[in-house]
Amino acid sequence: MQQRLLSRFRNMFEGDPGVRKVADDPALSAELLLLFRMILADGEVSESELATFRRICRDAFGISEDSVDGVVEFLNDFGYETSGQQALALFQDLDIDRRKLLARHMADIAKADSHLAEREVRLLRRTLELLGLSPVDVVRPMG
Repeated sequence: MQQRLLSRFRNMFEGDPGVRKVADDPALSAELLLLFRMILADGEVSESELATFRRICRDAFGISEDSVDGVVEFLNDFGYETSGQQALALFQDLDIDRRKLLARHMADIAKADSHLAEREVRLLRRTLELLGLSPVDVVRPMG
């Protein structure tokens, strides 16, 4: 309890550590922005898509559950200044495994609500094209 209170007090002065982590890493900001745009692609925000986004934040990027809402707020602000094309441009020079992981995370979000909308498919297809990936890269294990 005392540790949590200390953490909250620190956050008031220094900001949320998860948001700082995202704000300090342009590639991570771009990746999370693209993932959030996949959530919005079908025009509906489902609980399963948000749960998948939260899981990815936690498992792949070490962002705590407590920070995700702040990260989403940051992405909302960041998203007004950054187009999908600009966000993807950051990934074109990254290693192939990082690009494949982005594509897999986008596919995970698209599939989370058990319905692939045409706009989700188009966004994923265009992303794969811009990253120099094929649909096989999304389903084949990395390595």
